[in-house]
Amino acid sequence: MASADATMADTPSKSIDATPRAGQTISHGGREYTTIKEGLAHILVPHGVPTSTDPKLSKEDTQKQQVFYNPIQQFNRDLSVLAIKTYGQDSIQRKLQKHEQHVKKGERKKQRQQEGRGPEAASNGTSLADEPPSKKRKLGQDDADEGAVPSKKQKVAENGEVEQEENIDSAQNIPTDANGERIAWQPPFSILDALSATGLRALRYAQEIPFATAITANDMSQKAVDSIGLNVKHNKLEEKITPNTGNAIAYMYSFCDKKGYDVIDLDPYGTAAPFIDSAIQAINDDGLLCVTCTDSAIFASHGYLEKTYSQYGGLPFKGEPCHEGGLRLILHAIASSAARYGMAIEPLLSLSIDYYIRVFVRVRKAPTDVKLLAGKTMIVYHCENGCGAWSTQFLARNKVTKNKNGNPFYKHGFAQGPSADQHCQHCGFKTHLSGPMYGGPLHNVGFIERVLAQLNEVDRETYPTTDRIQGMLHTALEEITFGSQLEKSNGAQKTEVLDPLIPKADPAEVDHHPFFFIPSSVAKVVHCSAPPLAALRGALRHAGFRVTMSHCKPGSIKTDASWKDIWHIMLEWVRQRAPLKNKPKNLSAGHAIMAKASATGHTRSIATEAAPSEFLAQSLPDVQSNGENNVEPEERPPQDLPAYLDAKYEVNFDEKLGKDHDRGKYVRYQLAPRENWGPMSRAK
Repeated sequence: MASADATMADTPSKSIDATPRAGQTISHGGREYTTIKEGLAHILVPHGVPTSTDPKLSKEDTQKQQVFYNPIQQFNRDLSVLAIKTYGQDSIQRKLQKHEQHVKKGERKKQRQQEGRGPEAASNGTSLADEPPSKKRKLGQDDADEGAVPSKKQKVAENGEVEQEENIDSAQNIPTDANGERIAWQPPFSILDALSATGLRALRYAQEIPFATAITANDMSQKAVDSIGLNVKHNKLEEKITPNTGNAIAYMYSFCDKKGYDVIDLDPYGTAAPFIDSAIQAINDDGLLCVTCTDSAIFASHGYLEKTYSQYGGLPFKGEPCHEGGLRLILHAIASSAARYGMAIEPLLSLSIDYYIRVFVRVRKAPTDVKLLAGKTMIVYHCENGCGAWSTQFLARNKVTKNKNGNPFYKHGFAQGPSADQHCQHCGFKTHLSGPMYGGPLHNVGFIERVLAQLNEVDRETYPTTDRIQGMLHTALEEITFGSQLEKSNGAQKTEVLDPLIPKADPAEVDHHPFFFIPSSVAKVVHCSAPPLAALRGALRHAGFRVTMSHCKPGSIKTDASWKDIWHIMLEWVRQRAPLKNKPKNLSAGHAIMAKASATGHTRSIATEAAPSEFLAQSLPDVQSNGENNVEPEERPPQDLPAYLDAKYEVNFDEKLGKDHDRGKYVRYQLAPRENWGPMSRAK
């Protein structure tokens, strides 16, 4: 696709006040702009800036293009609009309920006052007729006296004069019109786009979220804010969007002692870690924090673990589930920052997408829930150099008990010692630590169901990434429920309207099975052919375990089976379907696993009846005598490995049981449309 400049070269220029339309050429301030439409918003791109709406640009064009407009991020923005709208419907409903309670309380108070008129005494023991004149003063009476403070029913203009506001029912604090009729109260709903750049997110929020009342588009660059101002004017959204020039951190900290925003969106170029603490200060109680981090080389890689710790307060997970570990590191950083101020977080949706991570977190003032955080924070013991097995340990224990009245409450205590040995119990190789990281659920089931329900009503021209959103959310829903919610879920096929209130998740719930594994990787350990996904999933389900997939990576298996059961099923795969052609090398992880399995009779791949320690003593040569299998002494599997595979259940590789009923129905994983598909170059 050619650049927008060449496409619209012959289009006559229009003024910035013209009705926005895709492909327009706008002339303003002596410069020419091209209009690009995304969603219901339009942004002005200066002529000469290499920008395209085609995500399949060639590598050469991509290197020239700056991140003035990145079509790859439209999925992020589409999802954000739908997620904020879903959360906003919940927030508006809760505010309306509180307002109605306030109105009813005012009506009851007014009724009591009316019943107390006359010679009878009021509820406080005094006659209303005897009340001081100040309590009976009418609106505007004596308010204009010199030195008087304006009442709450008046406002002070910029020139210092007192202006009259709309009439207000004094007993209930309800706005009324000139005839005394109530004016429908609209709950405020404010959004901060803290790192706005061109203001595209703010424009879309204003256009596509009808109940948004005030949106601030902030950027530290004055040129960016000037661009935001032009886009706001072109979209005719001056009454909703306020451009602001300033450091995002300083701006958000300015709300420490005053009411902040209902939604704060952090979408930086790189890590969002420096902005998290100030965002917690600026968000309202029960607000929504949306965070994007694009520094996957830090949160999902072991090459800079010291920087990972300094940014997110934990060490990265090394291995294939590294992006899921990155999600939990970022949630840990948000949760620990919020906890300092007595605020607890509830992840509504946490996704690893392409080259970045996007999380939607509800933040509420809940000191009681904050006490549960240590019991939801975990470290991971990972055998990344051996068989790939991992185990988790939570830093504290949250134990439910009852008080004298029989009401449940939590007692918080220390966790018991290390839950894993220095060496892997399966293969004997060394384990290493990752974390601490967030150990609770990554998603809220009710939230995902409500976003999916919205997809039935959206315009696919406005939201062209609908198919991918639907597929990823279905995968996330199965991931958190292990598929148990499929029949009960609203899903994308049904049109029934769900209650806008998002159910609150259990604040003490932890995820004991936080990571996935890849069948081909575990097969590589024991040197056998990889089992088909359906066969392995069928075997796990036949054994009574729950199985699903992870949204992070195609071909993944997430299950509540232990690694002991996984290896048992894999070795049965070797015995039943894929006999080994080549034995695993001595001192390898696969050799140790096969040795223990042979000793307990669960596979005949290596024929021996010796005990594990005796077998290893006979079969594992000394490190000094075998140069081919030479390893460092500290990496050598210990001679005395524990007994293994005490499970006696039958393993049946039932492929029919392992198949998904909706396989191929959803776009679950995105394929990169071109080479170097990513965030593009930083805007200059």
